[in-house]
Amino acid sequence: MAGILAWFWNERFWLPHNVTWADLQSTEEAAFPQAEDLYLAFPLAFCIFMIRLLFERFIAKPCALGLKVQANGPQKAQPNAILEKVFTAITKHPDEKRLEGLSKQLDWDVRSIQRWFRQRRNQEKPSTLRKFCESMWRFTFYLYIFTYGVRFLKKTPWLWNTRQCWNGYPYQPLMPDLHYYYIVELSFYWSLMFSQFIDVKRKDFGIMFTHHIVTVTLITFSYVTNLTRVGTLILCLHDAADIVLEAAKMANYCKCQKLSDLLFLTFAVVFIVSRLGIYPLWILNTTLFELYEALGNFPALWVFNVLLMVLQILHCFWSYLIIKAAYKAISKGKVAKDSRSDVESSSDEEETVPRSKAPHSTVATNGTSGANGTNGYLTGATSSEEH
Repeated sequence: MAGILAWFWNERFWLPHNVTWADLQSTEEAAFPQAEDLYLAFPLAFCIFMIRLLFERFIAKPCALGLKVQANGPQKAQPNAILEKVFTAITKHPDEKRLEGLSKQLDWDVRSIQRWFRQRRNQEKPSTLRKFCESMWRFTFYLYIFTYGVRFLKKTPWLWNTRQCWNGYPYQPLMPDLHYYYIVELSFYWSLMFSQFIDVKRKDFGIMFTHHIVTVTLITFSYVTNLTRVGTLILCLHDAADIVLEAAKMANYCKCQKLSDLLFLTFAVVFIVSRLGIYPLWILNTTLFELYEALGNFPALWVFNVLLMVLQILHCFWSYLIIKAAYKAISKGKVAKDSRSDVESSSDEEETVPRSKAPHSTVATNGTSGANGTNGYLTGATSSEEH
């Protein structure tokens, strides 16, 4: 294992020429980032997750109930052993042939069976209350960490001149505020990596999982190699839009449609300006060009830049979806659909159907219209799909 670690952390790969790991050992005069510092992120990630559970139960939930957020989940489908067996053992989306067979077997019309399956799928969706609590937690954390980051960065020279990120590199002492900022951000993303398996499931689960992996990898490697100055700029820049997004989602869950639409459009502007404007012109410019000019070429430089470019590709993808939603918001006077990542994987568009011919087969419609949001970007309050 020691041999593998020594091979992986080869200083000729990770550090500029004529720099060794021994040069970056902390002394009494100056502290530098140490790889073992990152072990703190795992117990802290667990603590953050526990704080989240307490926050959602004792703060977010009372707030949601006070704002009259719908506490109940989607209406349950009426019990039916035959349909339940098909749903659990065969398919959740029966085709036309199977629907006709079930119709004859149960003496129900096809529309009623379609409604039953739709309600049964919706039955597994999280309640609006749960989604509100999740969004309120993220809003609170992003607001706190963004505020902390801005207060820290406004006192630093590299906020105003990105060339200062490389001045004296890698012999840049680790400031306590920067250490705290980095470890808390890393811990939060580790908590997201694990909690997304139990959180509201989104249609872009794979994309968000990729995003979290890239983010954790960038934070880890940039800390170990002391590329922390530019790292703080990236972290702060990415937190800005998420605050507005979570606020828009909460407004949506509270059925404050006008406020939700306004916040969504604000989020769209902040996201596009920060991710398609500031990020490439400010961050990528300094990592691709200024870093090379200051330190020359070394292998790890390309690893970081490839990961940063992957983030930019994700930014472009999400921006395209956001622009579509913003266009609908402007043209129709409302946000028609959540455009990024909070669309639950069980999402199923609810249609208006006539009442069943057989009295015993009448099933009420979902009734969850407008209570849905996304991990990325909101559904409209009048939509009967989910975020």
